[in-house]
Amino acid sequence: MSERNATKQRYTNETEIDLQLDIDGTGEATIDTGVPFLTHMLDLFTKHGQFDVNIQANGDTDVDDHHTTEDIGIVLGQALLEAVGDKKGIRRYGDAFVPMDDVLAHVVVDISNRPHLEFRAELPQAKVGTFDTELVHEFLWKLAVEARINLHVNVHYGHNTHHIIEAIFKALGRALNEATSIDPNVKGIPSTKGML
Repeated sequence: MSERNATKQRYTNETEIDLQLDIDGTGEATIDTGVPFLTHMLDLFTKHGQFDVNIQANGDTDVDDHHTTEDIGIVLGQALLEAVGDKKGIRRYGDAFVPMDDVLAHVVVDISNRPHLEFRAELPQAKVGTFDTELVHEFLWKLAVEARINLHVNVHYGHNTHHIIEAIFKALGRALNEATSIDPNVKGIPSTKGML
């Protein structure tokens, strides 16, 4: 593992989550969330972000997937915040356009310490398999709050819900990879405030 990594846990009456994140990885993923569609999306996020991630989650999926999805967003956000460290030398901003057949998704990130989610995507279907698609917003919102990032998601067009969500997660990985990467031309903290 590189120096920019974090290990986090979250144990509640609803979920048990163990997570390791290395933001200077190669896209290696060991993920078992108990929510197959979310596992698939996180695997894509990891591969396209070139992060090494280990996520083991056990939640009350007999109720629904909400608590598990939300809590993984929380823990991943906390790990990202810790792994990026003091933010010296990072590019800070990242963006990625990802086409997925009928879909074009655009994700823009600012590692700003000012959490905000702007989510502009129409998800035509309420479910993909057994997964409630409204949980995509829930996951991204909790990720943005806990990682303290400014996250903008725009889906320009598309009609297949699976493709829309897949393009979002791929673009998220790529945008975060760019934003967290070290730019040798950046000296210190990339802000006129002197802090992020």
